[in-house]
Amino acid sequence: MAAMREDSLRVLMLPWLGYGHISPFLELAKKLSCRNFYIYFCSTPVNLTSIQNKLSATHLSCIQLVELNLAASPQLPPHCHTTNGLPSHLHPKLFQAFHNSKPEFSNILETLKPDLVIYDSHQTWVSEVSSSHHIPAIYFHSSSATSKSFFYYAFKNRGSGLPFPSSVVSLRQAEIQKMIAAAPVDAAKTTEDDDPFLSCIAKSCGFMMIKSCNDIEEKYLNYMSILTNKKVVPVGVLTYDEEENEEAEHDIEMMKWLDSKEKGSTVYVCFGSETFLSKKETEELAFGLEISGVNFIWVIRFPGEAGKSKIEEVLPEGFVDRVKGRGIIVEDWAPQDKILRHSSAGGFVSHCGWSSVTESLSHGVPIIGIPMNFDQPLNCRMVVELGAGMEIEKDMNLEFQRTEVARVIKEVVDGDSSVRKKATELSENIKKNEEEALSAAVEELKKICTKI
Repeated sequence: MAAMREDSLRVLMLPWLGYGHISPFLELAKKLSCRNFYIYFCSTPVNLTSIQNKLSATHLSCIQLVELNLAASPQLPPHCHTTNGLPSHLHPKLFQAFHNSKPEFSNILETLKPDLVIYDSHQTWVSEVSSSHHIPAIYFHSSSATSKSFFYYAFKNRGSGLPFPSSVVSLRQAEIQKMIAAAPVDAAKTTEDDDPFLSCIAKSCGFMMIKSCNDIEEKYLNYMSILTNKKVVPVGVLTYDEEENEEAEHDIEMMKWLDSKEKGSTVYVCFGSETFLSKKETEELAFGLEISGVNFIWVIRFPGEAGKSKIEEVLPEGFVDRVKGRGIIVEDWAPQDKILRHSSAGGFVSHCGWSSVTESLSHGVPIIGIPMNFDQPLNCRMVVELGAGMEIEKDMNLEFQRTEVARVIKEVVDGDSSVRKKATELSENIKKNEEEALSAAVEELKKICTKI
């Protein structure tokens, strides 16, 4: 059981049920727990089980895991109360079940009586329930200021006379249609005033926090503050603490393999925990890697029950043998942070989820973007605008070709030194300024708790 100091500020954190949200919330919880905050980390049992091994004994002394039990149903049993491995057609049901957990969440607040609640996107109900208990609630946005401000501008402020500060960062029509089709709520039936994605900012008490920093997104952070009329407080990129997990035997072998490669000669290929490539996309990427001649580590994941597939079944015939010695293909997971920290890492072929982008840039590794949906195209184009990466272009059907994959990989690893130089410069600045940003955020949180 975690121990609490008498003068600790008690904070309950409630992220959305996807790992891409839980992970940055957990990293923020760890940072706050080292600054005299006692954390109640609240999620469904299945999610809490998955993160227990990511907490050291030191963290467990000031971070308490709190179960939020959603109503179970035949279609959505408890082991499905997470987006991890959940079929896409069940996402709206999970979203609704989470929304319907207000009474359960209210009981948790009544029992624990925290000083403050930190909540996620799409969760205005958390702020409302917290307010009914006279507890301030702060919105923490774990994606980019670029994407949040773009969507806020597009849906609420297009006619305000405050133009979006970039012509490079935008969405194509096909990307907009794909995003709407995959959204957990029906955008066509949502008005500007009741859209939880947008109104979560207005409901935040005094200010909002964001997983970002001025070194990467200064103009978008400033624009977002003006656009929303809300103070926006960056907490830094919340890099993962590599010392917490012991190395498995296959991780050690992978590190030895990287040690044998030249500096900056290897690309890491991964599309996050919940983005999956089609068979055609997998084949085009495989041929692109082969044509490039560049060393690579490629993490391949399969959705849900498709995880029973064998890697050999989705890769081109003979591919594994042809790239032997310069390519490693891993199923499901690899030590991403350790790989990106390694001196031989020369690029990250990524879907451009925000955590992947910030992790890569914090280690000085340029991005090779293949964005798939939601905020990813905007994140990718912001990185390109910043000069720290390149995008693999797609056709009008949002399909990419092997020759384009090979061209961009070779350009980043062997060609354009300005991209590598910019990524290195960003890494140095991020590390230099991260503690200052987090300290400023901590002071803002303390002020809110003192006012109430």
